[in-house]
Amino acid sequence: MSQPQDLLLNRELGVIEFNRRVLAQAEDPQLPLLERLKFLCIVSSNLDEFFEVRLAWLKACARHTPERLLPDGRTPRQALDMVSGAAHALVRDQYAVMREVLFPAFRDENIVFLRRDEWNAEQRQWVRDYFFREVMPILTPIGLDPSHPFPKVLNKSLNFAVELEGRDAFGRRSGIAIVQAPRILPRVIKLPAELSEGKLMLVFLSSILHAHVHELFLGMAVKGCYQFRVTRDSELNVEDEDLKNLRTALQGELRQRQFGDAVRLEIADNCPQHMEEFLLTQFNLEQRDIYRVDGPVNLVRLMQVPDLIDRPELKFSPFTPTLPPSLQKKASLFDAIRQGDVLLHHPYQSFQPVIDLLNLAALDPQVVAIKMTVYRTGTDSVLMESLIAAARAGKQVTVVVELMARFDEEANISWASRLEDAGAHVVYGVFGYKVHAKMLMVVRREEHGLRRYVHLGTGNYHPRTARLYTDFGLMTCNEEIASDVNDIFVQLTGLGRASQLKHLYQSPFTLHSMIMAAIARETEHAEAGRPAQIIAKMNALLEPQVIHALYKASQAGVKIQLIVRGVCALRPGVPGLSDNITVRSIVGRFLEHPRVFYFFNDRQEDVFIASADWMGRNFFRRIETCVPVLDARIKRRLIKESLKLYLEDNCNAWEMQPDGSYRRRQTRGRLRCAQAQLLAEYAH
Repeated sequence: MSQPQDLLLNRELGVIEFNRRVLAQAEDPQLPLLERLKFLCIVSSNLDEFFEVRLAWLKACARHTPERLLPDGRTPRQALDMVSGAAHALVRDQYAVMREVLFPAFRDENIVFLRRDEWNAEQRQWVRDYFFREVMPILTPIGLDPSHPFPKVLNKSLNFAVELEGRDAFGRRSGIAIVQAPRILPRVIKLPAELSEGKLMLVFLSSILHAHVHELFLGMAVKGCYQFRVTRDSELNVEDEDLKNLRTALQGELRQRQFGDAVRLEIADNCPQHMEEFLLTQFNLEQRDIYRVDGPVNLVRLMQVPDLIDRPELKFSPFTPTLPPSLQKKASLFDAIRQGDVLLHHPYQSFQPVIDLLNLAALDPQVVAIKMTVYRTGTDSVLMESLIAAARAGKQVTVVVELMARFDEEANISWASRLEDAGAHVVYGVFGYKVHAKMLMVVRREEHGLRRYVHLGTGNYHPRTARLYTDFGLMTCNEEIASDVNDIFVQLTGLGRASQLKHLYQSPFTLHSMIMAAIARETEHAEAGRPAQIIAKMNALLEPQVIHALYKASQAGVKIQLIVRGVCALRPGVPGLSDNITVRSIVGRFLEHPRVFYFFNDRQEDVFIASADWMGRNFFRRIETCVPVLDARIKRRLIKESLKLYLEDNCNAWEMQPDGSYRRRQTRGRLRCAQAQLLAEYAH
């Protein structure tokens, strides 16, 4: 009998592996240089969330339930040791890519990140003037003494630990001071053209502070100045069943998020041992929680660099999303949807039809009601403005706002307040279950009665990410699908049992059982000697029951091809266990985000799009939707554009190995890049 660690891979290690694939994009000389820098920044952004959420959770498990076995069969302490080693290695490699690959490549393009020892006299004077004009007035140095204890350091903020010698104006002899760099300050500053010797020269804020920190401590000697950054547990704790008001409780928790328990300390690599030990003590961290870096402690802030550089040849070529032919011809969006279902493939096809649907609904006097779910929509959303306009126009507007959308809580609270002020009905879903489904319904009075127009998506109602993420959206007025969507909205806003849906599958009620049944059906076909195949595309695959069902299907002879962008706990290609399973990850210009499931089903070819990954939280602790594709034309498009092209990709594909590592797909013959091919096809 196989042990658990032989069957399931560690989730946290899977996150590290995914970020290694992202880091490989930063190393790829075939990509535009400024885009490579963005991929380097994305790794840092991903790691921040990883430490704030996953590592914080793992550390809590190690403290409170040390004997608990994780799904991969390890204890939390064993997992922490393993994951910490992998994370340290990734960070070392990331900074090596920055120093040894990207910065030299930038110099070759006459873009120079100037070190302090490279400043000439004129540049040094300009930097000094900049410090006194733009930086020093908003700094608040804090000398540590009995009246000034170690300050509360904000989550992910840039700080400097300064070692001092001598006495201050009051005769105090404080050996250490803390200087916090306000977030309003840019982390990279462009030197004036007249000082840049015909090049574009950039200076780090940290270099400016290092050069002039002594100006903050007149009469004292600065023995050392060391940048550091602490990452804190950012999960919100609002799980009390007796909670009276979720929004009020959440607002209280958000105020404390910046000061959660520390989980990681990043420091400059030149920081002496005694200062390291001092900081570790202040944040109650262990030695393995410290990450020494040779460069800025927060590479996320380098994301501003492309905005400082007007060099189009160093960026991806711009593209213009197109419209489906049916929407180009029809004068009215409602007319077009009545003529047949519309599938939108973002970002190749525009997100504008979704915006137009809401705008039209807000203005059309025949529209009587609008219902929508909101998970992530951003702080500046034309969709939310349309809902507000519709409510003010007297339409029945119902919005299910997920207040617990991680790191979007403040934006969602703000939108909820504005919607309520406009007269919309705002509900927060079902306590204990995140509303992750992407649904929009417009009810319109027409000649033969009320007709419902529906949009169901795999991605968020967020126009900006719709240009960065690949996703699908289905627009339909199919009455049975619309009836299912309406039933789910009634379930979310009212009370009562889950109704029997005609077409849609829903978490936490029927989606998991449908997936398990579909896998079992393919297994039965294979055991009966019939062709059997499963192709599934998603962001993550972790749910143990589904993984074991896939193992069983593989052993029966089902051909299983999985396209999993991120974490996958399944081991592919293990003899006798998963011989017939392959797993590939596509990492390219766009973030692969759709969930598309294909089951051959004795030639019926069942195809679904969903808001849910195959994870326990999506199946059992979230409200998700999964819709079958009924239109044969759209089904063929989905199979080609989301599955077959990606299985043929030999540019951006990584193939998963049985041990959880990945190898880049070896290019043979003609290059096939799914994203590039789709961009070219939709451009014409």
